[in-house]
Amino acid sequence: MAENTQLQYVWKQISERVENLISPVSYDSFIKPLEPVDITGRKIVLKAATDMAANVVMNKHADKLREAIQKCDLGVNDFRLVVDGSKEFSPNADIDAIDTFQPSPINKQFTFDSFVTGPGNKFVYAAAKAVAENPGDDTFNPLFIYGESGLGKTHLMQAIANDLAVRAPEKKVLYTTCENFLNEFIDSIAQRSGAQFRLHYRNVDVLMIDDVQFLKNKTQVQEEFFHTFNELKAQNKQIVLTSDRPPKEIPTLEERLRTRFEGGMIADIQPPTTETKIAILRRKALDRKCAVPDEVLEFLARDSGHDVRTLEGRLTKVIFASKLHEEPITLQLAQLALNESVNESESQEDITPDTIINAVCSYFKQKREDLLGKSRQAELAKARQICAYLMCEMLSLPLVAVGERLGGRDHTTIMYARDKMEKLAKLNDKVAKEIDDIKSIVLKK
Repeated sequence: MAENTQLQYVWKQISERVENLISPVSYDSFIKPLEPVDITGRKIVLKAATDMAANVVMNKHADKLREAIQKCDLGVNDFRLVVDGSKEFSPNADIDAIDTFQPSPINKQFTFDSFVTGPGNKFVYAAAKAVAENPGDDTFNPLFIYGESGLGKTHLMQAIANDLAVRAPEKKVLYTTCENFLNEFIDSIAQRSGAQFRLHYRNVDVLMIDDVQFLKNKTQVQEEFFHTFNELKAQNKQIVLTSDRPPKEIPTLEERLRTRFEGGMIADIQPPTTETKIAILRRKALDRKCAVPDEVLEFLARDSGHDVRTLEGRLTKVIFASKLHEEPITLQLAQLALNESVNESESQEDITPDTIINAVCSYFKQKREDLLGKSRQAELAKARQICAYLMCEMLSLPLVAVGERLGGRDHTTIMYARDKMEKLAKLNDKVAKEIDDIKSIVLKK
């Protein structure tokens, strides 16, 4: 508990600064009556007389109050409102509860400079750049990016975050997935921490939600997201959303949300042309400090599908083969490296997702229902991740399809599992052997 003299001094400095930022009527009606009661976790706790007064402060004056707090530079950087007897602004709520909401990590390598543009993504690239340069501009708010998996939606979204971290470090940027938003909303209901949840998602300058197509069939979550969207938009805060389809094609999406998604800029990412694929491969090779001849790049770009990750996987196999055989990368080496997977695929016509699931269950001695269930036990999680990796590698299934086969999991979870196992297989001999052993079981069936 902060000492009363210190508390009064801090609040006096803040309130005097707020008085110069808002109208006299608003100050006298809503800020002046606030009573400082504590300083905890770098937040000053202010007591309002009623829920209505607290809501007006949160909805109308929160930005100015925060601005005053930060300009005073007195060791606090935010505020929290409490109201005696209130559920929404409960004085007994855990002051640090808001900090338990964890945003998804931002990949520092996802920048505008590392994004390779082509005819199919130039427009959306320009739109993302415009958002980073002027967040909140009505022309691009919200920015709704859609396209197939693996074309760069998440890259562009996180490039905005990375650019703003340099361009405007004072802005609060929150990136998360729709699945994470859903899970945290459910937890907030169970823990009765709705006020903290709302503050977490509405106390931002830029909100970015990946894969909003997963809002389908979730009425209560759509309701919460609708109000979050409205509050941020009313304050000219930037909203960026991604999806694998345009708003009008998201099933059971409420009309009021659909119209808001369509109220800004909708931009789609088209599959890369062969020339763009070659440019992407060239960039990836340079990032890895590898010299790859143009004829090899052209070979890798042919018949590689639309997914940029598949494209990068082909390059990874060739680079690995070069290091393994201690030979320079040539067209012959590339053909040899990829022939193994081609030959495998020719003998896999009868392989199905069930074949892989059964092989993984047999190898790790796990029950199928446990593998497809919700348990996060370490052995089960590892088996599940290997299963996801093998489905992606051996069957080239879309991430969404793999997620559906593995108990209805989100495609971002599958992407994480695939990438994790791919890295572990290169670094951990035990994991590499387990994967090879399971592949042998699958191919023999």
